[in-house]
Amino acid sequence: MKNLTLDMYDYNVWANQEMINHLKGLPKEVYHHDVQSGFSSIAEVFSHIYLVEQTWFDIFEGLSMEEAMAKAFQLKEQMEAKDMRELEVLYDDLSRKYKLFLANQENVDEVIVVNNPYAGELKTSISETILHVVTHGNYHRGNIATMLRQQGHASVMQDYGLYLYRR
Repeated sequence: MKNLTLDMYDYNVWANQEMINHLKGLPKEVYHHDVQSGFSSIAEVFSHIYLVEQTWFDIFEGLSMEEAMAKAFQLKEQMEAKDMRELEVLYDDLSRKYKLFLANQENVDEVIVVNNPYAGELKTSISETILHVVTHGNYHRGNIATMLRQQGHASVMQDYGLYLYRR
């Protein structure tokens, strides 16, 4: 039987890579161009996607949410300054770590407890958290699509249905 949690994460990696590949084909200035949106640039959005995924991975590896969030906050400006190719290398590395981690889990539905310093204690599971990571990425790739249109560029399809045809 197929591991749905790992498949959803694979979809997330594929969708991020589709967007990265598309962005690499556009003029370099598009990535850091200031836009009027919830985020000030595509670089800021993609860095946010990456740092949230890194935060959750750090939590899976044993850091508290507070520690993982502090680590991400320290990296924020550095990540936003990177170009698309540098972020791609970091994201590829993080994706490999996630896939290895998920492949080695005996029970992705086992309850884990996360203490969010802003929202309190949450009893969840690895599988639910991966679904959060995937939907979070989807939401923000939608932000990137809007930002591309604001700059006069098309986006790229990266929905789950297309992934199913291409995997």
